[in-house]
Amino acid sequence: AARRDFYWLRSFIAGGVAGCCAKTTTAPLDRVKILLQAHNHHYKHLGVFSTLCAVPKKEGYLGLYKGNGAMMIRIFPYGAIQFMAFDQYKKVIKKQLGISGHVHRLMAGSMAGITAVICTYPLDMVRVRLAFQVKGEHKYMGIIHAFKMIYTKEGGFSGFYRGLMPTVVGMAPYAGFSFFTFGTLKSIGLAQAPNLLGRPSLDNPDVLVLKTHVNLLCGGIAGAIAQTISYPLDVTRRRMQLGAVLPDSEKCLTMVQTLKYVYQHHGVRRGLYRGLSLNYIRCIPSQAVAFTTYELMKQFLHLN
Repeated sequence: AARRDFYWLRSFIAGGVAGCCAKTTTAPLDRVKILLQAHNHHYKHLGVFSTLCAVPKKEGYLGLYKGNGAMMIRIFPYGAIQFMAFDQYKKVIKKQLGISGHVHRLMAGSMAGITAVICTYPLDMVRVRLAFQVKGEHKYMGIIHAFKMIYTKEGGFSGFYRGLMPTVVGMAPYAGFSFFTFGTLKSIGLAQAPNLLGRPSLDNPDVLVLKTHVNLLCGGIAGAIAQTISYPLDVTRRRMQLGAVLPDSEKCLTMVQTLKYVYQHHGVRRGLYRGLSLNYIRCIPSQAVAFTTYELMKQFLHLN
């Protein structure tokens, strides 16, 4: 039983480390994405690369990592809950509902994503507020101060959950397709070309795992497909989270209002999909690193 108990903990740690590695790799792009999605007035006339160059000039190189402390505090439990929940939901769906094959991956992935989002949403809210600030105009002094301010100024506990709806609606296809694509590519790859794409796992020679570069590729493809499907909801969530900080906040109270507002004012390409190219650059390596780190951690912590 001791091994079983620690399995939970080891699975939790593996997911958490995978999340942190993935996010630190792409933190500068995350900061730029938030500044662009919500049209921060210091950078709104700039594109992705010019913003990446402008931030260090204006705020120093660490400016690119602004909000990353809050991000790590959020992403460790987020990654941990998501990967751990995915494994658990998969078992439950198989046993209780008797659904297996590719569909149970899609369902388990969606449910895992939603679980992780709901558990860590207030931390995401705080991180977005911190990342949206520009040097010299700080409203929040740090993580704890931001928590206090949002709680007192924006209606207590519910203030932390603004924008949860589009997040959950967007998360279901995003996490679902992400795990689904990765799992499907992995199982097809190992079935069709085991010698070319696979190698025996370090902790259990009977289990085949993908070679690292194949893992990276599959994770990247999974990220790209999932992103495209759910991106407009991501833009909506950011706007709702920044609500109180943005000028037109009273027009963007619900998910549908916000989607309409962005579409009417900025259109599809410049509004609903603003920052998408950046999101590919950000998301593909991020998903690739997340899945690859998780697979490596699984071997390192004997989870196979």
